[in-house]
Amino acid sequence: MERRNFLRASVLGTGAVAFSGSLWHNAALAAPAQNAASPYGPLQAADTRGIQLPAGFTSQIVARSRQTVTGTSYTWHDAPDGGACFADGTGWIYVSNAEVSASAGGGASMLRFNSSGTVTGASRILSGTNRNCAGGKTPWNTWLSCEEVSDGRVWETYPFGGTAAVRPAMGRFNHEAAAADPVRRAIYLTEDASDGCFYRFVPTTWGDLSAGTLQVLRAGTGTSGSFTWGTVPDPDGSPTATRNQVSGAKRFNGGEGCHYANDTVWITTKGDNRVWQFNLAGSTYELAYDDSLVNPGPAPLTGVDNVTGSSFGDLYVAEDGGNMEICMITPDDKISVFLRINGQSSSEICGPAFNPAGNRLYFSSQRGTSGSSSGGITYCVTGPFRT
Repeated sequence: MERRNFLRASVLGTGAVAFSGSLWHNAALAAPAQNAASPYGPLQAADTRGIQLPAGFTSQIVARSRQTVTGTSYTWHDAPDGGACFADGTGWIYVSNAEVSASAGGGASMLRFNSSGTVTGASRILSGTNRNCAGGKTPWNTWLSCEEVSDGRVWETYPFGGTAAVRPAMGRFNHEAAAADPVRRAIYLTEDASDGCFYRFVPTTWGDLSAGTLQVLRAGTGTSGSFTWGTVPDPDGSPTATRNQVSGAKRFNGGEGCHYANDTVWITTKGDNRVWQFNLAGSTYELAYDDSLVNPGPAPLTGVDNVTGSSFGDLYVAEDGGNMEICMITPDDKISVFLRINGQSSSEICGPAFNPAGNRLYFSSQRGTSGSSSGGITYCVTGPFRT
C-alpha cells in the first residue's frame, strides 16, 4: 500500500469524518518534500523593509527591540524568538519570547491588535527567566515559554492576565518548542541538543500542567518506522539528563520547532536540516523534508528552525541563517520559498504565527540588520494566504 493511501486509511479508521477538510491535507503530507514553484508565484523585488514577497503580499514592522511600540508606552524586548497568536474578541494577541539571559531581560511580551491589525496595547507577561527560545500555545489560551539552557524549564504564562508559573513536571532540559495535542491530551516538547530527544508530557488533568508524566519517544535509528513512549523516571534531570534515562530513546540532532495539527506533529532538527512527521494515530514517523534528499537541488531550506501551519495545511518553516527565508511545505509534498529577508545575514527568523483569520503572518528577525540582540524586528505580512 502506498504511504499516502496507508495514512488516509489510518486516519479514516480513527473517525476522520468528524474533522474539517484540512485533515486530509495534513494526513496526506508524506514526504520528503521536493522543489516546486510556489503556489503564490515568484518572489518580487524587495520592499522598503528589505523583504521579498509574492505579488499581492505586503509587510510592515510592528515592533523593534529597545524601541517603544507605536501606540503604547511599552519598550519591545531584545532578541524576539518563538511566538503565537491568540484570538481576543474581534482582534488578537501576538506573544513573543526574549532569547536573552534573565539579567538582560529574558522572558516574554505580548502585542494586542484590534480587528484592523492596529496595535492597541503591549506588555510583559514573563520576566526573570533565561534564554526563552520557543514554546507553544495551549488550548486554554496560555503560552508555554521554554528556556533553552541545560537545566531549562517550561513557564506557563497568561496573555489575558494572570501570574506566570513554572511547570517542573514538564522536565528540566534544553527546552525548545512545545505543541499541544487535545486528542491525546498531551504536550509535545523538543530538545535543542545534538543528541536530544523528543518528549511528550501527559498532565494528570488536562488543562492543569502542574502534575503529570514526562515521556520520551522510543524508536530505531532510521528515518522512518514505528515508535512508542517511555516514561522518564526523573524529570528533574539531575544527576542524569532526561535524554539518558530511558533505553531506546531516539536521538534527534538539534530539536527546534514543533507543530501539531490533525493527529500529526512535526518537528524540525537544525543539525541535519530535516523536518520530521509523526503520525500519531498509527504511531509511525517519517521525514517531511531533508535537504540532502531534494533532487534536483539546490535545497531551498537550510538552518531549519521554528515551524507553524496554516488552516489550509501548509507548513511554514523559518530559517536560522540560511538565506533568511520562510519556506512552505505544501500538503502534496512540494517545497518553495515564501519570503526572503535581505540585508540581515547575521540574524535568524523566529516566531512565525498566523492571526485567527489566517490572513496575517507574524514573525521576527531576532537580530535585525545590526546582528545584535538589541536589533530585533517583529514583522507582519498580510495577503491572500490559502485558507
